[in-house]
Amino acid sequence: MPDIRPLSELTDMRDFLSYLERVGAELPFEADVEHGESSPLARPVSFSGLTAGSRFCVHPLEGWDADIEGRPTTSTRERWRRMGEGGAKLIWAESAAVRPDGRSTPSQLLVADNTVSDLAALRLVAVDEHERVHGDVSDLVVGLQLTHSGRMSHPGPDGAPAPIAVRRHPHMDATIGPPADQPLITDDELYALADDFVRAAVNAALAGFQFVDLKACHGYLHHELLGAYERPGDFGGSLENRTLFLRKVIAGVRAVRPDLPLALRLSAFDTVTHVRGGDGIGRPITDGPDRYWFGTDHSGHEVELDEPIQLLRMIRDLDVGLVSITGSSPYSARHFQRPARRLSNSDYEPPEDPLVGVARHVRVTAALKAAVPELVYVGSGYSYLQQWLPNVAQAAVRQGMTDLVGLGRMHIAYNTFPTDVACGRPLRRDLMQPAF
Repeated sequence: MPDIRPLSELTDMRDFLSYLERVGAELPFEADVEHGESSPLARPVSFSGLTAGSRFCVHPLEGWDADIEGRPTTSTRERWRRMGEGGAKLIWAESAAVRPDGRSTPSQLLVADNTVSDLAALRLVAVDEHERVHGDVSDLVVGLQLTHSGRMSHPGPDGAPAPIAVRRHPHMDATIGPPADQPLITDDELYALADDFVRAAVNAALAGFQFVDLKACHGYLHHELLGAYERPGDFGGSLENRTLFLRKVIAGVRAVRPDLPLALRLSAFDTVTHVRGGDGIGRPITDGPDRYWFGTDHSGHEVELDEPIQLLRMIRDLDVGLVSITGSSPYSARHFQRPARRLSNSDYEPPEDPLVGVARHVRVTAALKAAVPELVYVGSGYSYLQQWLPNVAQAAVRQGMTDLVGLGRMHIAYNTFPTDVACGRPLRRDLMQPAF
């Protein structure tokens, strides 16, 4: 494992900046974090007719605490209460399956005709708590992420895997499934699934959500389609084919709910699958055909943004206004997706300092925003920065490298972080550590 210093030891700004230089992680940074309405992080941002009152965003995570029918439980409602309490003005609420066979666990939320009222009540839990604590909800925006888990589906009551694949992938087929002799989901089935996304979007709107996200990240079905270079038929091969699913869903939503703002959380870069080496450190698997990885060159090792830029231009032209940029998949290279010193649910240690991974996230988002500036961007990967997150976030927003800063793990551990930053309160470092 590389000699990774924990950020808890880097309490002095000079030490932190020196360490960044030592590991080769270039990050924007401002020494003085501003507070109050003049702060870059406190300024409102608008997209698709909506306005969020500040620059922190709660990123979508799966709570895995719904009931077997996909309805929220007491635990779900408590998490959503904490989201509202925390102070972020954009709540990109958690990943919810568009139909039962796409649930990642039997305790994932489900968007269906019979859960609309439950989801509406759940949304109000966050909104009402935000109003109770912060007063104004006129600048609070709450959206819902729609998903199908694809080869990561575990929908049954026993949680057994029931993978659905859109492409062959030797390592994923062997380790996650489905087995290579199980047929891929057909084109006709994908057209039907696109219709299910449209129905779910309509139901989310009926539940009061102000936008919906057509999730294409982290190895789930829609993300895998973007890398289906070798799939035959309508949904594989060319970029036009690999984006057909997204365009069908957008067109379907526009036909029935033209007023509903749409967003996309996108894994804009990837890398080859990593496995545990003899020393415990992640090592890349290099065998196999040339192309499995969207946003990556043919070697699978270098970020290549030509196709992600083309995709963002497509969604811009289809009047999608909001995009959250992330990368990779926890099922192939968790250190790329979620920089950390200790990689939860992974069998390997990170092969690079996590700050290098944070810098990759920031750099890619900045490059995409420069290429397609008409969209509003949420950046990912910031949670690892812990006490230095406000310094980097403020600099990134001020320099136009991103529009908003997403909080995932940080918000779980420390939900009032956005408010404490905005008010200039001392940060609770004891609450940061459990996330890492």
